[in-house]
Amino acid sequence: MINNEIVSKIISSKNVAILPHIQADGDAIGSCLALGIALTKLNKKVKVIMEESVPEVYNFIPGQAMVSVGSEYKEGLDLVITLDTGDVGRIGERIDVFKSVDSTINIDHHGTNNEFAVLNYVDADSAATGEIIYELIKLLNVDFDADIATCLYVAIATDTGCFKFKNTTSKTHRIISDLISFGVNVSEISGKVFDSTTKEKVRLMGHAINTLELLEEGKIAFVNISNEMLKAAGAKEEDCDGIVNIGRNIVGVEASVVLRERSSGDFKINLRSKTYVDVGQVALKYGGGGHKMAAGCAIKGDLDSIKKMILEELKRLL
Repeated sequence: MINNEIVSKIISSKNVAILPHIQADGDAIGSCLALGIALTKLNKKVKVIMEESVPEVYNFIPGQAMVSVGSEYKEGLDLVITLDTGDVGRIGERIDVFKSVDSTINIDHHGTNNEFAVLNYVDADSAATGEIIYELIKLLNVDFDADIATCLYVAIATDTGCFKFKNTTSKTHRIISDLISFGVNVSEISGKVFDSTTKEKVRLMGHAINTLELLEEGKIAFVNISNEMLKAAGAKEEDCDGIVNIGRNIVGVEASVVLRERSSGDFKINLRSKTYVDVGQVALKYGGGGHKMAAGCAIKGDLDSIKKMILEELKRLL
């Protein structure tokens, strides 16, 4: 249960900034906007401050008038809330916003969260941060509406793979049932988020598939995405989302890895597992974090060396 101190701090604050993690996904964006809408109903001044613009796939989510991009907005704040953010490094260049106030709250569902704020609530049993924000909005005695419900539906649906992943629970379905009762358009959201893509992303997937390697008798899949591939496909950074599932979806694969080149000698690593390998352990070893079945980190080095390091860790866990 979210402690009373967090609820009291939010209620007593007037000017609030809400920060998702860098390269925010559906759970981070949906949770931030849902909480932002709820706080405006309590007559708070709210800004959702993002590192990057909202990805195009989520441009229909309500509440985006609250969104600003960058770290310049920090005047007059009395509370900063981070959502779905496992460690302070995931705040990125907005760290000045976070440090500009004495009152900070960290709400998350990643078991690797290192509780970096003054007040922290981490529930690794929640399928998504959106589930926690659902409970928080209830504790704040804010009435739900279609906008809040839509934001939270997107948050929970995306982090559960449209309710396919193992983190989906009976609690998840109870919350979703309640959200739908407030007017969520399930078919429209599913069509926009899960059943449509850009031609640029399809081209990028083609390039990525050409790099696919299956190792350890087909139990481990590796894909790499270079800057040249992104440029050739005409794709955006956000188009890399979900490509890790190309390997994960192959029969017999237990762990899937995408190595995304960000700059010379710097790679973002996305890891997914299917049943039993704890990829969160691998990410944590290299300064990242996440969950047992989905995690990530960043590593400096060359592609072959990094691939070898990750492979050795995964082999140990198989």
